[in-house]
Amino acid sequence: QVQLVESGGGLVQAGGSLSVSCAASGRTVSVYSLGWFRQAPGKEREFVAAINRNDGRTYYAESVKGRGTISRDNAKNTMYLQMNSLKPEDTAVYYCAASKYFLTSTAPRVTNYDYWGQGTQVTVSS
Repeated sequence: QVQLVESGGGLVQAGGSLSVSCAASGRTVSVYSLGWFRQAPGKEREFVAAINRNDGRTYYAESVKGRGTISRDNAKNTMYLQMNSLKPEDTAVYYCAASKYFLTSTAPRVTNYDYWGQGTQVTVSS
């Protein structure tokens, strides 16, 4: 079992950048595929990005493709999401998640992930 804790959220102006981190404990994160999701008030949780456990292949939602970069540092047991050119519609609680599965096109499925963090708020002002 792994515990996940997000950090790095905050308030940023539109057009700015922000990096959020997800620190894992309890088990090495290298055995998991990892993902970022977000949830805005009144909306369903949606996929943002994911990175595979074996080959490091990455997947992105169309809404963040070209603006977001997901990465992982297995030595630090940490995953990151760098977001650039932020828009007000990026405002949400950002969650990290860990999956025991090797991800393919199913990376966006919430049900593929076994462990979740508590989330960190990202607010983009216009």
